[in-house]
Amino acid sequence: MHAIRRVVFNQKGGVGKSTITANLAAVAARRGKKVLLIDLDAQGNASQYLSGAIQPAAEKSAAGFFGQMLNISMYSKDLQDFVSDTPFDALQLLASHPELSELMVKLESRYKMFKLKEALDQVAGDFDEIWIDTPPALNFFTRSALIAADRCLIPFDCDAFSRQALYNLMASVEEIRADHNPALQVEGIVVNQFQPRASLPVRLVAELRAEGLPVLDPPLSASVKIRESHDVARPMIYLDPKHKLAVEFAALYDKLA
Repeated sequence: MHAIRRVVFNQKGGVGKSTITANLAAVAARRGKKVLLIDLDAQGNASQYLSGAIQPAAEKSAAGFFGQMLNISMYSKDLQDFVSDTPFDALQLLASHPELSELMVKLESRYKMFKLKEALDQVAGDFDEIWIDTPPALNFFTRSALIAADRCLIPFDCDAFSRQALYNLMASVEEIRADHNPALQVEGIVVNQFQPRASLPVRLVAELRAEGLPVLDPPLSASVKIRESHDVARPMIYLDPKHKLAVEFAALYDKLA
């Protein structure tokens, strides 16, 4: 069985990438799927969201997983050896670590971009879904994720600058698809921080739809509740499943499923 692999990617920071990844992964786990979230952003927002302030040692994180690729050994470990449990049933985590930033140049210079795909192929039967959070840049880790994934979700925060970045981003994904991963598809654009009573977000989303871009429903509402969710390290489906935003995350997941 091949686990569904989704990467959430945007080169623009602050668009809710980690929040979307963690919340959709949490909904999947709540739906009874066995889920792995991989956090490739050295900032570690998704990792902190799912495990609180506890940071794993480098050797028990994504840094340990990628770091071993720089040392040839007969005893290299499988990806599962770097995965940690979270407080949420059926949801496991390959946590980020600050050392990812130091490893990136070395990994890129030694052409290790296909190693994540190889590792995920080996654990394909252990999970139903794999969600990958990426840095806000088209770097080694993002390319590794796009090469390893089947589907790409693009967060969009209803900003004019985000719209221009969106076209560049989709071109980058298409280039990866053409050169390295013909199975990769843009599954959709996730509208985040949507304010239905504000004219700019409504107009921008309508224009994206008119251009034939794959804008997903429902959009995710702007809400201060998400800050509380971050603060207590509980995705919305666990913090307040009846809240409007939790219902939207669940509906979005069901649309994807």
